[in-house]
Amino acid sequence: MSASAENSPSIRHYFVDEAGDGTLFNSKGKILIGTEGCSRFFILGLLDVLEPEFLAKNLEELRASLLADPYFKKVPSMQPENQKTAIGFHAKDDIPEVRREVFNLLKRHELKFFAVVRDKQKLLEYVRGRNQIDHSYRYQQNELYDYLTRRLFKDRLHKDDGYNICFAKRGNSDRTAALRNALEAARGKFNEQWGIASTAPINITASTPPQSPCLQAVDYFLWALQRLYERREDRYVEFLWSGFKLVHDIDDTRQARYGVYYTRKNPLALSKIPGI
Repeated sequence: MSASAENSPSIRHYFVDEAGDGTLFNSKGKILIGTEGCSRFFILGLLDVLEPEFLAKNLEELRASLLADPYFKKVPSMQPENQKTAIGFHAKDDIPEVRREVFNLLKRHELKFFAVVRDKQKLLEYVRGRNQIDHSYRYQQNELYDYLTRRLFKDRLHKDDGYNICFAKRGNSDRTAALRNALEAARGKFNEQWGIASTAPINITASTPPQSPCLQAVDYFLWALQRLYERREDRYVEFLWSGFKLVHDIDDTRQARYGVYYTRKNPLALSKIPGI
């Protein structure tokens, strides 16, 4: 390695997206958790990408190749007017043959995936308890997102000289200030716990998967994890497990109040998560 390479600043590239939804109630206060169209779990995931331009290029090349393949000519999700696979990979919309190609591509890259899992039944218990103490309190979905952002990033913002963090857009509102507050709170919590401070600049952007192909990659990791928790299908997580660095199930407090950390030393398996 050259001296200039050794002295160049280390910039970390993170891509953040979610799986599931933060919905607890409908407009009349009826609990919706686990019903059709409403998830049981909410997951926030972060993908640490060593070479984002290279990964983006590979994803775009793969998509172009698949779109040019006559085998997929009449697949609805691959027609431009449907705004699905034709403009970007999305695991929920992609057909199985396409998913397999994307999974295999992701396995060839150096990726590190981190996630925090929230059981919305436990979240509901928290909301009800807080309402008993403070009758004016009203649950907001952004509250959940920002809380998990703090949890997800607490140990991720102290080693490098700078951070480029791309969040998948959520609606039309600009939440950059709220996300920056959450990230700075996460960094402050780490400093409070370990006495290690960091002032490295954090560059925050909000984008869409078609505009930022690396968000398509984090979507695939999240989809695999969501299938395990929501549908108890573990084969996708098993296939991608080499890219999983940490899954923090914060509501599985059977053994410890802080939840469970699934890592390479404690692999996530279907038999380990509580039955639904």
